[in-house]
Amino acid sequence: MTLKLKGDIEFNDIPTSKAKALKINLNKNIYGTFAEIGAGQETVRHFFRAGGASGTVAKAMSAYDKDFSDAIYGIEPDNRYVTENRLKKMLAYEMELAEDRLHRKNHPNKIFFSYANTVATIDFAKKFKGHGWVGLKFQLDPLEDYNEIILHARFKETDAKLQQETLGRLGVNLIYGAFYFNDNPKELLKSLYDNIENDQLEIDMINFSGPRFSYIDNRLLSLLLVKNGMTNAVMFGPDGNNLLPAQQLYKANILALRGSFRPVTKVNMDMYEQAQKLFLKEKKVTKENTKVIFEITLSNLISEGEIDERDFLERAELLCSLGQNVMITNYKEYYKLVEYFSEYTKNRIGLAMGVPNFIQIFDEKYYRDLSGGILEAFGKLFFKDLKVYLYPLKDKKTGEITTSENLKVHPRMKELYKFFKYNGKVLDIEDYNPEILDIFAKKVLQMIAEGKAGWEKMLPKGIADIIKKERLFGYSKRKFSNIK
Repeated sequence: MTLKLKGDIEFNDIPTSKAKALKINLNKNIYGTFAEIGAGQETVRHFFRAGGASGTVAKAMSAYDKDFSDAIYGIEPDNRYVTENRLKKMLAYEMELAEDRLHRKNHPNKIFFSYANTVATIDFAKKFKGHGWVGLKFQLDPLEDYNEIILHARFKETDAKLQQETLGRLGVNLIYGAFYFNDNPKELLKSLYDNIENDQLEIDMINFSGPRFSYIDNRLLSLLLVKNGMTNAVMFGPDGNNLLPAQQLYKANILALRGSFRPVTKVNMDMYEQAQKLFLKEKKVTKENTKVIFEITLSNLISEGEIDERDFLERAELLCSLGQNVMITNYKEYYKLVEYFSEYTKNRIGLAMGVPNFIQIFDEKYYRDLSGGILEAFGKLFFKDLKVYLYPLKDKKTGEITTSENLKVHPRMKELYKFFKYNGKVLDIEDYNPEILDIFAKKVLQMIAEGKAGWEKMLPKGIADIIKKERLFGYSKRKFSNIK
């Protein structure tokens, strides 16, 4: 439900930050605290300037000094303060304090909230662009437990003052959206960019939790961040919760496997397992400092011009059940994916892929937007500490196995291919399972749709059971009961 009181202001167009703050201030039930660290009290000032803030703002503070901050919220073991953990401590502490100081019997209709952010804006040298964590803990009913929205933002502007102003508008949008769009999370997500341009701010992680969001799958919100152009890449873990890519990839060795995973097959898992074995043989690469990512591009999720959200969640569910980290990106070209990884690590990067995908890399049509064409793309792709782990392809008709030794690229690309091949950038996966080379995800989907038996043997252990139990990919018991 959305909160509506008699006298609430109604808007036909996107309201200004001042108008949003005023509407919150005039709502007599909304009451809470603001704790902002690192970029000044940029959000709360909108509420003070709008007028009527005495009925909304219980407290506003900025524990800017490290020692004061530690005294209030506790010492951070890693001595880092712009973190999700710090933000959660701030929200919990301020909410507990409000509950302790404001007795319910004196405020029976009040719904409390706690807004917090911990932010580092751009430095003087302009090398560090700035980022921060922003969150809100809030009620929608006095007798109901608290909901929580936590997000991470990266600043794109190159001026600290501009970043502070953007942060203030983001905070107002978050608070307003939580109280007035809570029944429509998709609209809430979009509203975070009200009065903010995409080239000012990037939101690369968001998580919703609490009783009003119990039906929300945070993985879908991740997808929407990419779909709405708020970021180019998002990530979630096996538990389904969204992860901050920068945190996961920082100084890590990265092994990425791109695919549609519709559904994930034995071939996908064999490719991953064998590529990982080769990857772990590389110098300075250990299992502990390696991050494995199953990556799906946005274009891979589009069906008939639209993104099928149910189909996305079905793929995600299966990958998560196998204990994998999943990344959704807007990078069609591999060199852009590698460039993205390189923002966070200078360590080894590996790409596991099949022969068909590898051959596509040498197609010049994908690089027409680059002034240097395919040479520029390959410079970006292989300049970094990168290797490709190539999974073989079996010809359906002849049974011939294609590897890096006999694959064919366009005649103009032969010398370029040889250069990277014989400089050790491309390694064949030799210990593959020859018995599964005839397995293709499209064939599995077709068998499920047509009610044919035998597709279960093409999938990793336990995946078929999930598909049947959850009725994924159009599975129907009725179809298979008619098989004689």
